[in-house]
Amino acid sequence: MTGCTSGGGAADDSRSPSQSQSPSDSGTGVPNVGPVLAVKIDNAPDARPQTGLDAADVVYAEQVEGGLSRLMAVFASTLPDSVGPVRSARESDLELLGQFHEPTLAFSGAQHKLLPLIDDAPLDPEPAGRVPDAWYRGTGKAAPHNLYLRPRRLMDSAPGDAALTTGFRFGAAPKGGTPEASRTVRFPSARFTFTWSADRERWLVAMDGTPTVTTDGTSVAPATVVIQYVKVRASRYHDFLGNNTPFTESVGSGTAQVLRDGRAFDANWTRPEAADGTRFTSPDGTPMNFAPGQVWVVLAKA
Repeated sequence: MTGCTSGGGAADDSRSPSQSQSPSDSGTGVPNVGPVLAVKIDNAPDARPQTGLDAADVVYAEQVEGGLSRLMAVFASTLPDSVGPVRSARESDLELLGQFHEPTLAFSGAQHKLLPLIDDAPLDPEPAGRVPDAWYRGTGKAAPHNLYLRPRRLMDSAPGDAALTTGFRFGAAPKGGTPEASRTVRFPSARFTFTWSADRERWLVAMDGTPTVTTDGTSVAPATVVIQYVKVRASRYHDFLGNNTPFTESVGSGTAQVLRDGRAFDANWTRPEAADGTRFTSPDGTPMNFAPGQVWVVLAKA
């Protein structure tokens, strides 16, 4: 734990705001930040198009209440001018981010009961309001879908690719695989479609049937898509409507499908501890290389 969530912040979804604390003890007045910046991104239809999503190195898609989805965008190689809309943290985020060394987690707020877990997690929490000039409300969307982060107000510079301790390997494609023109992954109330573009050599993302573009019109197009099959179970938390908050277990092992270069590859994954990255291998045990570029990981229920 390098930060604390006690103090005042911006409310989200009728949950209590995460709260501010004084800056770091470095004596510089600059808040402590982790090697990577992780931002919890709103993915409700009213939140689209998002801002800055194309600049992320890794995007995780997670299930939340009501079978809907939210995104966790991880930035290391570059910091965009703005990212958002930003929404609230979940318990699953803490386990997922354990693979990074004291990452900065930017989020709009969290339930009161979750705040002690965030404080105890090995990360630097940056809730809305802790660094006031890093946050702003946009004018193009209604609240709560209009909270944005200015990353450079939290971090002087991007930490670089070496901070991406995900366990991912990048390199030449493995042998085999099957041609794949398009793949759809469904959550109970959301769906993601990835369509191969031979011209761009990227997977074009669509969410709930609509092509995913950022606010400046840039198509979101990862080089690699991972469909990671995980256990999704009920947690002890609920939203303000009484819907259970699902917990996505990203520690353990299971199967996956890796989409790259217009082909689909069967894979296995293992992550023994929360502090470990996730290792992906081919069925014969050889490491599974990803294509250089942005990676999307869809955490789908096994």
